[in-house]
Amino acid sequence: MSAAEREGRYDRQTIIPTIGESGQKRLLSSSVLVAGLGGLGSPVALYLAAAGVGHLGLADDDVVSESNLQRQIIHGVAALGRKKAESAAGRVRDLNPDVRVTIHRDRVTRANVVSVIHGYNVVVGCLDNMESRYTLNEACVGAGVPLVEGGVMRFSGMVTTIVPGKGPCYRCIFPAMPDAGVMEQASAGVLGPAPGVIGSIQAMEAVKLILGIGEPLIGRLLLVDLLLGSFKEVEATRNPACPVCGGRR
Repeated sequence: MSAAEREGRYDRQTIIPTIGESGQKRLLSSSVLVAGLGGLGSPVALYLAAAGVGHLGLADDDVVSESNLQRQIIHGVAALGRKKAESAAGRVRDLNPDVRVTIHRDRVTRANVVSVIHGYNVVVGCLDNMESRYTLNEACVGAGVPLVEGGVMRFSGMVTTIVPGKGPCYRCIFPAMPDAGVMEQASAGVLGPAPGVIGSIQAMEAVKLILGIGEPLIGRLLLVDLLLGSFKEVEATRNPACPVCGGRR
């Protein structure tokens, strides 16, 4: 890290005793995949880029539409009709030119998920498709890659951190995949600040994992109700019979 970086862009971080220059160097050498660049992925990508994560992977197969702009703050009017991954990459590079960006333009599927997550230290799941969430969880567990999972609907959301071998995986917590229409934002609606809050927490979880500080939400499901202004934790335990992680130590 150069003196200009230390004294300028990152000085509000490096003066924190638990981060310092060594922590900033760790962030600069880290690699994070943001899977999904909508309401959750927008603040995740922006805050991780601003924090100085050296390599960001941005994965999304969708294009920017006008209805996205109410909550997907990484995109603007000029990006309408563009691939979200390309739009987000442009904003990240504008925010922090030192961040290396890898664009993944395809949908996360069983056919490509292993190659998409390969090489990343942390994956942040910001997908609004339930099948893709379960697919991403299975791949991260298989590869031993930490996954920060988030979800949001209407005025509420949830976050949990999955570290293979150290706590439950997504399928332990949610054994059966719910009907897509019940869980997806398009049918339920979402208020813009809700994914902003949840995505910011996800970004913080990723930073905690990279730096090895604090207590990540391993084995804990954080439930946020923004109408009530409440944050509630639910203990999540590993299922020994889980078809995804049950056989792992």
